[in-house]
Amino acid sequence: MTGSWQIVEDDVSGAAIRALLEQHFAGMLANSPAGSCHFLDFDGLNAPDVTFWSIHREGELAGCAALKLLDAEHGEIKSMRTSDAFLRRGVAARMLDHIMGEARTCGLNRLSLETGSGAAFEPAIALYRRYGFDDCAPFADYQPDPFSRFMTRAL
Repeated sequence: MTGSWQIVEDDVSGAAIRALLEQHFAGMLANSPAGSCHFLDFDGLNAPDVTFWSIHREGELAGCAALKLLDAEHGEIKSMRTSDAFLRRGVAARMLDHIMGEARTCGLNRLSLETGSGAAFEPAIALYRRYGFDDCAPFADYQPDPFSRFMTRAL
């Protein structure tokens, strides 16, 4: 369908998705110290406990996101990124809706995330708040860090 959005499970091998992820990695490193950046690299995004999706419109890559299983009931949102050409067009909201639906389907009852704490991360934080995420303590293997914000919500 022309003009429709398509979300597909992806393996991060395509040139366009790799370029978007490289941009994501660079953006994280530009806005937080390296030791405070917790993004998954290409191998991490292909790990068995991670599902990675890309979102497209009319064949053009619009963004990506991943879900990492922490245990049988708890998942973590990773690598949420919107292509520059699609900013402020609802890409992240569509991905978040998709991830939440997939998490419920696989029996998770909680989703959490780690994001940066600086001004560059405010749009993402605002989106997560609109979706019911609240600040929380570090989870999984994370440690307290002034450059990180931890958020969670029940499903």
